[in-house]
Amino acid sequence: MPIITFIPDNRPISVVHGTTILQASRLAGVVIDAPCNGAGHCGKCAVRIPPDDLGKLIIHAPHHLSVEKEEAGIVLACHAEIHGDLIVSVPQREERDLQIVTGGVSHTIERNPFISKRYDPATDETIVLGGSTVLTREPGNSASENFGVVVDIGTTTLAAGLIDLASGVEIVSRSALNPQTVYGQDVLSRIRFAADDGGLETLRSSLISEINRLIGEASTEAGIGSGSIYEVIFSGNSCMLHLATGVDPAPLGRLPFNPAIRGGNHLSASSCGLEIAPHGLVWLPPVISAYVGADITAGILAGELHKLSGVTLFIDIGTNGEMILARDGRLSATATAAGPAFEGMNISYGMRAAAGAIEEVSFSPLSDLSLKTIGGGAAKGICGSGLMDLTAELVRTGVIGQSGRFTDPSAGNLPDALASRVQKINGKTLLTLTDVLSFTQTDVRQVQLAKGAIRAGIDLLLQANSTTAEEIDRVYIAGSFGFHLREESLLTLGLLPAEVAGKVTFLGNTAKSGGEMMLLNHTLRSELLELVDSVKVVELAANPAFDRAFMEAMKF
Repeated sequence: MPIITFIPDNRPISVVHGTTILQASRLAGVVIDAPCNGAGHCGKCAVRIPPDDLGKLIIHAPHHLSVEKEEAGIVLACHAEIHGDLIVSVPQREERDLQIVTGGVSHTIERNPFISKRYDPATDETIVLGGSTVLTREPGNSASENFGVVVDIGTTTLAAGLIDLASGVEIVSRSALNPQTVYGQDVLSRIRFAADDGGLETLRSSLISEINRLIGEASTEAGIGSGSIYEVIFSGNSCMLHLATGVDPAPLGRLPFNPAIRGGNHLSASSCGLEIAPHGLVWLPPVISAYVGADITAGILAGELHKLSGVTLFIDIGTNGEMILARDGRLSATATAAGPAFEGMNISYGMRAAAGAIEEVSFSPLSDLSLKTIGGGAAKGICGSGLMDLTAELVRTGVIGQSGRFTDPSAGNLPDALASRVQKINGKTLLTLTDVLSFTQTDVRQVQLAKGAIRAGIDLLLQANSTTAEEIDRVYIAGSFGFHLREESLLTLGLLPAEVAGKVTFLGNTAKSGGEMMLLNHTLRSELLELVDSVKVVELAANPAFDRAFMEAMKF
């Protein structure tokens, strides 16, 4: 059996002939990014082997890589079958400096947490209550030590806030990349991975382990013991709630798309694997549908959508485009699969929002393209917000036409600085950003697919409610990714209707801030249950009008 050694981990493992490098890495516990879960589409699982050892591999689908990279020993781990001993160099993941928005809009509420504590001097014990039920008794007076945690479980990122239930103040927040991203960038990839033997447990355990790490770090910084944390709220989309609790998400991937988890209930923290108080609880907020989850329920609460007069469009932009249309308190919801482009995935030089990522792009005929990177250093790649800015600037200047194709620079109608950047290399048109980075026609198409899905969802949601874009009074953009976007870029790309210009507000991480409101006042939870039951769900999967709306929405 071939022996594979992964460096820099220096971790060897024996595998059978025909095992892919990606499969071997997972057996060895070595993390290799594979957002498409080995389908060969994203090209992100590139690793390096000694060029002389290429003969020990059978390589499929090499078209993602240039001849120069192949000759240098770069291969895609998902399509490289092992037939001999190998040393595999795995690139280090750039996730330490990720920009993750942990704060979001919220409103002052009366504090009435579900967990309360009462000291009984007669017995010298502290009674811990969950509502009116006694959860446990603790020796001595610990009534002042009462904490809770809200975890925004995003498809791509995690954000956790440690809350003092006595004061209502967030003491510490922590964030990280969702470790499940290495098994699939979007929910459909993870649903497929969960169907494999051991897949569901792999996804669950990796996620819970990272949540425990975040809670542990927050507790240490706050100077409290994790045993003083009595309730955790999981605020995430429907699929993330299934995976976090070890429930098979398969029903979310097939008609009639009925989630096994509806939320609005408690689970014991120990059954979820959380390392908090022994009698601690996890509360799952109610979900609206298979693809409009608890994170959007939290967003409704944070944005007070059900209390606003007029027409409000609420959109959480990420790998999923979840949206709510609120009209004088009546709510309607839908969701579209935007895909991973907004997270920098499936893009030639795409990366997450970490140091070195291009996050803002602007163009002036006097100064050429201006590229701003996170941290101010040399550009290593481009993240979602930079991608949106770049595409919008290329559309605005005519470098990209309405159809999404690059304009022929020889036509003479492009700004000189940009025309000189448009090149054809090996028959493929691209735009050079730096000496190393470029933006290709395939990348443009990925942006079109992502923005087209969201715009089609907006249009059909409006249509289902007999509402026009002109009637929209305000647009709320939520989510960590959405917080970094610019209204001008969204309008130029056509992701938002032109009629909402000047009406856009960015709310930040409402999944977390809305979850904090639920944590601090448990009476809001019963109100949410009633509210969620009243939401009209517009299903797009079986809507015959979606394909036409999607094709129209792909145009710039």
